[in-house]
Amino acid sequence: MTTHNHNQAPAPRPYTFDRVVRILIGLATLIAVIWLIDVLRDVLLPFLVAWLISYILEPFVQYNRRILRVRRRLLPVFITLFEVVLVLTMLCIFFVPSIIKEMHQLADLVSSYANGSAQIPFIPEEFHRFLRDAIDFNLISAELTRQDYQRLLDWGGNLLAGGLDLVIGIFNWFLVLLYVVFIMLDYEKLLAGFKHMVPPKYRTITYRIGNDVKTSMNHYFRGQALVAFIVGILFSIGFLIVGLPMAVVLGLFIGLLNMVPYLQLISILPTTLLCLVYTANSELNFWEIWWACMVVYIVVQCIQDLILTPKIMGKAMGLNPAIILLSLSVWGTLLGFIGLIIALPLTTLLLAYYGQYIDRRT
Repeated sequence: MTTHNHNQAPAPRPYTFDRVVRILIGLATLIAVIWLIDVLRDVLLPFLVAWLISYILEPFVQYNRRILRVRRRLLPVFITLFEVVLVLTMLCIFFVPSIIKEMHQLADLVSSYANGSAQIPFIPEEFHRFLRDAIDFNLISAELTRQDYQRLLDWGGNLLAGGLDLVIGIFNWFLVLLYVVFIMLDYEKLLAGFKHMVPPKYRTITYRIGNDVKTSMNHYFRGQALVAFIVGILFSIGFLIVGLPMAVVLGLFIGLLNMVPYLQLISILPTTLLCLVYTANSELNFWEIWWACMVVYIVVQCIQDLILTPKIMGKAMGLNPAIILLSLSVWGTLLGFIGLIIALPLTTLLLAYYGQYIDRRT
């Protein structure tokens, strides 16, 4: 009597001629698609940027839609765009004048450091000489104090001289604006159209993966963006208390870097250089200000790790730090800065699918 082992794994499918041809055709199609995307990347970039902006603004459109109680998207879309322009304008009115003033003050400090001799304890003069040889501080000072009128004249001269790259750049930005408006107006229809482009045979698994990516991205983007914004505000307040020039700009810059794990650590270098320039030709003590800035880093990092991240992001993604750095390197190489931002949610999702479908022990 023959017995059957129900736990035995099914035999692998044989590699027939038909199956090999299908695999080769699939690989050729994938290579052709990648090549076509690489050729058309300059054309596709404005559309992708506009789609990303529309994706970020979509929750605000839905919120305005619920407030107005309308079915059509036209009015909520234009109200959302008006709100965005209004917020950006108010930020420029409040912050740009003070930032310009601080830039001029910093330019004077940079010029003084470039042309003077610094006397800082425990830092030899050779180190300052090395910095002056490696960094053109006079050029930095000139750029910080350069008038906007001169920039406009240079821009107009380049335009009249027939700068094709400049014209194309302006056209691309205008194209992005048009894309944003049209995509936001028909966002739901376009999303449904992309879904129907998937062959019916693969719709179930494709829709499931798409929903998982959307859920993971929404959770990560909204949570991490809120954490980064709060961290930027905390750094700005800390640097203002310390008395560091360009405190608001530097703090918000560190907050932006916080969108990518561990990337905010590179801001220690410009912070140190700013402390060095600020205290070089004054009676202020470099080490006191530098250690005060380091205390700001430590305090804000503790607040982020112990309060903000657990409360806002919830459970950590559970990735080993080496895996995090590897994923940042891989996705950053493939997609640039956008790859750095989406590296963690995509890596977590890929590992989850690997554990579910390949390594069934996890």
